[in-house]
Amino acid sequence: MRAFQSLLALFALGVAMPAWARPAPDSFADLAGKLLPTVVNISTSQTLKAPPAGAMPQLPPGSPLEDLFKNFLGPRPNTPRHVTSLGSGFIIDASGYIVTNNHVIEDSDQITVSLQDGTQMPAKVVGRDTKTDIALLKVVPKKPLPATHFGDSEKTRIGDWVIAIGDPFGIGSTVTAGIVSARNRNINAGPYDDFIQTDAPINRGNSGGPLFDMDGNVIGINSQIYTPSGGSVGIGFAIPANLAREVVSQLRQFGMARRGWIGVRIQPVTPEIAEGLGLSTTQGALVNDVTQGGPAAKAGLVSGDLITGFDGKPVPDDRALPRIVADTPIGKAVNIEVLRKSRKQTLKITVLKLADDAKVDKGGKAPPAPVKNQSKLAQLGLSLGMLDAATRAKFKIGAAVQGVAVTAVDPGSPAAEKNMRPGDVIVEVAGQAVKTPDDVTKRVDADAKAGKKAALMLINRDGDLQYLGLKLN
Repeated sequence: MRAFQSLLALFALGVAMPAWARPAPDSFADLAGKLLPTVVNISTSQTLKAPPAGAMPQLPPGSPLEDLFKNFLGPRPNTPRHVTSLGSGFIIDASGYIVTNNHVIEDSDQITVSLQDGTQMPAKVVGRDTKTDIALLKVVPKKPLPATHFGDSEKTRIGDWVIAIGDPFGIGSTVTAGIVSARNRNINAGPYDDFIQTDAPINRGNSGGPLFDMDGNVIGINSQIYTPSGGSVGIGFAIPANLAREVVSQLRQFGMARRGWIGVRIQPVTPEIAEGLGLSTTQGALVNDVTQGGPAAKAGLVSGDLITGFDGKPVPDDRALPRIVADTPIGKAVNIEVLRKSRKQTLKITVLKLADDAKVDKGGKAPPAPVKNQSKLAQLGLSLGMLDAATRAKFKIGAAVQGVAVTAVDPGSPAAEKNMRPGDVIVEVAGQAVKTPDDVTKRVDADAKAGKKAALMLINRDGDLQYLGLKLN
């Protein structure tokens, strides 16, 4: 009674009450009944080549191990093996377009789609994208198929109810329910990771199936699970619909994904790097290299620029920028906001089409020679050497790379904490180019005398540039 009176008092005082979330439905049956026909089973077959005749270990004639290996390995006929696998997918167009995961159909010789009513049809691959693990299939139905559609995954909130539909064990369509337990997950599956995490049970075979919201919209494509046992432990990952929609559209139009590219390499901003560059924030994407002749170079971007906005969209970190650029129409001229030496600048850049990366020059093969051990950077745990022919050959450093070679790193040192390793090349210290170990020592000593907490270095590793901030004790 007192609680009720207190609640009445709050209303009387005009105190704002929190908005209650949508309650769990009494049943998912009506929604599941409408959506089940839009989900399909995908079975694939693949012919594996026969093992080579000499695959069994070569043993002396009459060896007692000969029978053991024969019994263990079994008969090894010189014939190809035929293997099958199962996955899920969903219909997005009544004319027969079906979305699934690329890993469901990868390397398959034959793809068969099974509808809920048991109808089976052969499917052809329209296009597939390995970077996002999305594939688009096409079947030729005798009549229009029931289809679903993508929703707006950006509106999905942590705690929202979702249902997953798929064919996890090849026994028919299965419906599971749960909530969105996290968003924007990066599980290192690809360069554009932005997964929706859910506790709706997802098992092997659910891959490629849809994750629905309570309005029946596809908000994700079930793609990965975290599991130590092979079964669901309540952590599944779905590709968000807003990412999938654009990829599927391009697969349908071009047979491949066409992504924007501006020609920069980026990295996150640590507190040490922020201090070294004189930045007041660690938000944004730090440019550590600019492709010569690329859009960024033509726009005037340089190493050390911090990208904070692109085409009117904020860039909170280095993970966000690749996704934003990839989704930008090719040929579009956009504004890019950067911080350069703590000053805001807006540059104009034209987005081009992403192409495959060129191979990095690994250098020549001159005979190795001993490299002098420099001890003046003992506090950072670095031993340095001149970048001469012998050093280049020893660490396979390309002829075009300039700087000072790292020849050894002390375990437990500030350099080791930042994962520096022998073969790294220090290109700059505190924004100034270095050519000798003494150059590095002088710049580090100057930073220490100036009271800086970290020495900012630009490192070249196998052709890739990145900034590292080493703590100065």
